[in-house]
Amino acid sequence: MNLALPRLRIQRATWPRPALILTDTPRPECLDCKGEGGIEEDYGDHDTGEYAGTNWWSCTCWNENRRWTLLPLPRRSQWGRRSTPARDPWASNEPPF
Repeated sequence: MNLALPRLRIQRATWPRPALILTDTPRPECLDCKGEGGIEEDYGDHDTGEYAGTNWWSCTCWNENRRWTLLPLPRRSQWGRRSTPARDPWASNEPPF
């Protein structure tokens, strides 16, 4: 069990609502994941041997679920937006000749 203090950073989250969060980061000196936070493992189809996908195994050097909301951010209002129609650069109201 890793009892080291978490390495924290500030991130912008968009779900379930916009917010600034404080989150844990992987250890750069970790020998298992080499600071990536996990290990990717490609696997193939048993019969054909063709690529079938990738498994992701989280490393024990960090906890991706350890996060705290620092500041909820306001949502962009649909009512406050002004929609301007896209202009065609070739369209003109000048006569053709």
